[in-house]
Amino acid sequence: MKINVKKQRKRRKRLWASSVMFEVLLPLYQDNFKVILMDFLGNGKSDRVDEFPADVWMNQAKQVIGLIEHLKYQKVNLAGTSGGAWTAVNAAMERPDLIKSVAADSFDGRTLADDFAEKLIAERTFAKNDASARQFYEWCQGDDWEKVVDLDTKALMECAERKLPLFQKSLDHLEVPVLFLGSLEDPMVRSNLAEEYEQIKQQVQNGHVYLFPTGGHPAIVSNTEAAARIITEFINALSGID
Repeated sequence: MKINVKKQRKRRKRLWASSVMFEVLLPLYQDNFKVILMDFLGNGKSDRVDEFPADVWMNQAKQVIGLIEHLKYQKVNLAGTSGGAWTAVNAAMERPDLIKSVAADSFDGRTLADDFAEKLIAERTFAKNDASARQFYEWCQGDDWEKVVDLDTKALMECAERKLPLFQKSLDHLEVPVLFLGSLEDPMVRSNLAEEYEQIKQQVQNGHVYLFPTGGHPAIVSNTEAAARIITEFINALSGID
């Protein structure tokens, strides 16, 4: 199956997106899984909020858990990309009874990169003044996209400036299997991503690493079919499926 995402790849390196960004990927997963795309509060089609908390990824983890409980699911497989990777790992640490595995894609790891804030301001400033980027924001977030982006930027800047912890617990407490995905060419993550992922792998109980030599941000989009195959194989292996 061939999914055409070439047109969006350049944009997706730098934009604040919603679940709509991943709709094009659904055919790569739906033959094997029931897939649910989630918009966090304040994003996409979800209710708006007055502000995002600085510990945004811990807050979003609670939202993930709340949705799983509401749907009365158990042993779900989470896939989180960029900031969503921190969200997914936090959710798994909080409720390992609900979560079977995590695919954590294209994120900085245990801490934000030293130049995180600088890159964030640069990419948001550029994107808000770029016509195609503005269209992408509106497609993902709706007519009020600029307020959504500004609230997110404010929260992330506060998180970086205050050096807030990104995980609610030490990664030693992470019980569920985690696949760490990324691209070595990704300009939006730390330059020593391979080293960071390997160190995390040594710290967690059941960690796996796969890094693509090429591709942008996030890897799940820039390496669409290969990422889908690797994630599917990872989940199936946990279930004993060849």
